[in-house]
Amino acid sequence: MGKELKRLRRRKSSQAKLEDIWEHSNSSLIVHYSCESFYDRDDGKTPRVTSIAARNLASGQTESFSIHKIAEQRKLPFDEIDENYDELEKEMLGEYFDFVRSHQHFNWVHWNMRDINYGFAALEHRFRVLGREPIIITEDRKFDLARAMVSIYGLGYIEHPRLQKLIEKNLITDKGFLSGKKEADAFEQKDYIKLHQSTLRKADILANIFERTADGSIKTNSSWFEQCGVHPKVLVEIVQDHWLWTLVVIVAIIIGLISSAAALF
Repeated sequence: MGKELKRLRRRKSSQAKLEDIWEHSNSSLIVHYSCESFYDRDDGKTPRVTSIAARNLASGQTESFSIHKIAEQRKLPFDEIDENYDELEKEMLGEYFDFVRSHQHFNWVHWNMRDINYGFAALEHRFRVLGREPIIITEDRKFDLARAMVSIYGLGYIEHPRLQKLIEKNLITDKGFLSGKKEADAFEQKDYIKLHQSTLRKADILANIFERTADGSIKTNSSWFEQCGVHPKVLVEIVQDHWLWTLVVIVAIIIGLISSAAALF
């Protein structure tokens, strides 16, 4: 199968999955989290998690889990969070995985949460490091919106950093949004509330982008052909991959021409 046909198949698959999640939005969640910077880590340890947000796609109801909320429940001064971080993080992740347990059958829509640096695997690993066993969300329940956007609209659909550029192009409210660099700075400054607010805002933004993609109103840099999944090369590849079908069509055309010519005499 040719490259363009494969891309067309991926596009159809991503579009179908997105539409199915949208149809079942009551049982679909947007998930996002903030953490310590995962760049330039010489000690090899995975980044500590600061906050997690899970937003119901239909209702907008959001469950959030954060270090500072656990500290507040314990009546622990925020300036003592750092020296109690492991215990606070373990309790926060415990609440999150209790939530996962009761929502395993939901769809989990995310943005690039794909590996041990940043992703579901990272959350699971942190919980294990802290001495507990996580609840695993199966792969068929995860939907990477970032990858789906590339499949649907093409690799060049927006500039990098893609999430920020999509926000700008679509005039989406970004109050409280922090870039990856600013989130790392906020962690170093122990500004956990600002990190939590950024996590909540990003969950809201991702829901907005998902909805606009589902209803076709999202603005990108893609051409009409890319947005419709049509490319002239596709026709060439169809002919190459389905030569027998093409031959049948050609024979039918020839027969039609002969019949037309015969009718004239």
